[in-house]
Amino acid sequence: MKTYRQVFSELDRAALIPFFVIGDPDADTSLAVVKTAIDAGADVLELGIPFSDPIADGPTIQKADIRALASGMTVKKALEFVRAVKDYKDVPIGLLMYYNLVYQYGTERFFSDFHRAGVNSVLIADLSIDDADEIIAPATSAGLDTVFMVTPNTNTDRMKVIASKTTGFIYAVSLLGVTGSRERLSDPVEELISKLKKMTSVPVCVGFGISKAEHAATIAAAGADGVIIGSRIVKIIEENLHDKENCLAEISAFLSGVKSAMENRGKTGTH
Repeated sequence: MKTYRQVFSELDRAALIPFFVIGDPDADTSLAVVKTAIDAGADVLELGIPFSDPIADGPTIQKADIRALASGMTVKKALEFVRAVKDYKDVPIGLLMYYNLVYQYGTERFFSDFHRAGVNSVLIADLSIDDADEIIAPATSAGLDTVFMVTPNTNTDRMKVIASKTTGFIYAVSLLGVTGSRERLSDPVEELISKLKKMTSVPVCVGFGISKAEHAATIAAAGADGVIIGSRIVKIIEENLHDKENCLAEISAFLSGVKSAMENRGKTGTH
């Protein structure tokens, strides 16, 4: 199973990391979308297991969760979905989800089952770093890397704690608020990347609000090891619910454009 370490060390640019809600708008289309993203050059995948109350997400991803749940997606079906993705190509997979789903399934069993299926990490959006110790031990014993979030208003001491507990990559949130496409990026993001790179050798990946190839190129040039794009891609799915072929074509074109922009701008940071 390919690791984050392998991917980040092999690339001479920032990693392209698209996010999808598993089962949006239905399991078959969702799998076709993820395979299309892989073919378009996705280096790592961030996948969300749909949840009824995704408090960190804006309306675009909330609607994707509703569509996926309505189509019958469950945690157990998500496990099969991950296996199908890994059968297609060995791309590292991070889950981005909410603690209720993990807890209900059984924390230790969840981590071990999903790691065996091919998951590299599980980021729990509504779990504070103060409570992270209850998941670090079972995650580590299952073979998972740990991934935690840092935001522009996280203080330096707290950043150091987060960095010390992270083995996969730090998910740097580019702005305050929920997920969603933005016209422009917030000014503190470059400073945040720089600060994190000085305190840890763990890769730093940036997400939230990235909706254009130029955004991704700017973040790559600022030294990010990876660029995570969610709402913009999920919006393409929403806009093409009745035209699967166009949906796949648009996602392929968008991700190819982002990857090209990042290759042209390169990456100034170091691992």
